[in-house]
Amino acid sequence: MKNRIVVYGALVVVLLVVALAGKRWLAPPAEQATTGGGLKVEVVGGPAKAPAIGGPFALTDHDGRAVTDADYRGRFMLIFFGYTFCPDVCPTNLSTVAQALDILGPAAERIVPLFISVDPQRDTVEKLKEFVGHFHPRLVGLTGTNEQVVDAARKFRVYYAKVAQPGGGPDDYLMDHGAITYLMGPDGAFRAHFPHGTAPEQMAARLRDLLAAK
Repeated sequence: MKNRIVVYGALVVVLLVVALAGKRWLAPPAEQATTGGGLKVEVVGGPAKAPAIGGPFALTDHDGRAVTDADYRGRFMLIFFGYTFCPDVCPTNLSTVAQALDILGPAAERIVPLFISVDPQRDTVEKLKEFVGHFHPRLVGLTGTNEQVVDAARKFRVYYAKVAQPGGGPDDYLMDHGAITYLMGPDGAFRAHFPHGTAPEQMAARLRDLLAAK
């Protein structure tokens, strides 16, 4: 009798283990979506819906003025996140933006190009002013506190992270960051994006179409 009870008990344990394992195997896998500042959000039960891009931000421009997204309402915003010490991606993308604006001619007056730094530790107002001046007279550099930059990057779903250099000092580092240029409408809503490597002519043509559509 005792042996029979032991056998039944063992059988129940085995069935429970199998049931739990089956539930785990059949459950939809968890997916991770990376957002601004390296924040990872776990989504269980299938792919996440495309998150909204953009939103209110409060930063400081390269003239030292406190600005918000509301200061640019009524115009399209062409936004790129990067940093002034960037060795390649940022200069390339900003040169593309500058050339596209020049190709558009007078129509470009409806667009305000914004360069938002993800390196507020080194990108002072003075440094930003000098940097953006190398690309286009209408390019606006924006920086802020670390909290302000994290908030803006998160809203635009921009990933960035500090990468220390071996044997370097506290200011000797690179920033790993996204390379997408965003176009926001006069109402502040997302309209389009341009991946790294987009030709100036392609960007200008797409911008012209979007400007015409309003």
